[in-house]
Amino acid sequence: MKSIFKDIKSAYIGVVATLCVLFSVSESYAQQDSQYTQYMYNTSSFNPAYAGNRDVFSAIALYRAQWVGLDGAPKTINFTAHSPVGERVGLGLSFTNDEIGPSVENSIAADFSYTIPLGDDLDLSFGLKGGVNLLDVDFTKLLIYDPTDPQFEYNIDNRLTPIIGAGIFLNNDKWYAGLSVPNFLQTEHYDQSSISTAKEKMNFYAIGGYVFDIGSGTKLKPAVLLKSVEGSPIALDLSANFLFNDKFTLGGAYRLSADFSALAGFQYNESIMIGYSYDYGVQDLANYNNGSHEIFLRFELFSSITTRMVTPRFF
Repeated sequence: MKSIFKDIKSAYIGVVATLCVLFSVSESYAQQDSQYTQYMYNTSSFNPAYAGNRDVFSAIALYRAQWVGLDGAPKTINFTAHSPVGERVGLGLSFTNDEIGPSVENSIAADFSYTIPLGDDLDLSFGLKGGVNLLDVDFTKLLIYDPTDPQFEYNIDNRLTPIIGAGIFLNNDKWYAGLSVPNFLQTEHYDQSSISTAKEKMNFYAIGGYVFDIGSGTKLKPAVLLKSVEGSPIALDLSANFLFNDKFTLGGAYRLSADFSALAGFQYNESIMIGYSYDYGVQDLANYNNGSHEIFLRFELFSSITTRMVTPRFF
């Protein structure tokens, strides 16, 4: 019993410390990066320190259709793969395709992580992310009041910009906390008339969670994700998932002032897991769409030299 309270206290301190750092470096921000309801399964897409953290080769493909039925609504394809390549080093690769209205954005990035054992099964990982981003914006797809407006006269074609990000991830077998900035570079995209038509700012992420073993083959994992970017309020995602007999996952989530979500997953075998989520909006926009759908497939390749347990880990 004392060990349980010790773990809870350690988790609380870790999460609070992470959030304090987040608030100390930002004021009010808005989300620009891809949005995921099942963020707990593709953590390496926004925190490079997570690369290799599952102790096996892990690959996940995810598709999200947001605000189904609304013209120009966001659609996202995300693929991430990562693996340990040594006792303390992890490597990863990620690809994201975002379509939102007239814009199509593709990014590819590589991740590097280095883990320092802190004792008592506690690990601290540092990560770096590097890659490129390609942006296309076709303003002819918009219903423009004044087509002669120089702001929309020229499209943005194949605009290439670099990605440089970093993150930290602190965890043991029962809890985790992380802080990351997927891209430090703030970019302004210009058309041929040199008028700024698109801006990308730094996105800050803080993530935390705890796994409770509540008996009878059931585990509970509450988790939180904060996302922030200059210009709008902080976005907060809260979720809780139950894992039954290391096979079935059921849970719910709430995105502050935005969505309620239902989540489900099935661990087919040690290597393959499939998951699905549905978001129901609570804003006025919900009257004009049929919600948001997200599905993912995860494949993991176990090694004979891995120290990981046979049963799937919950994060």
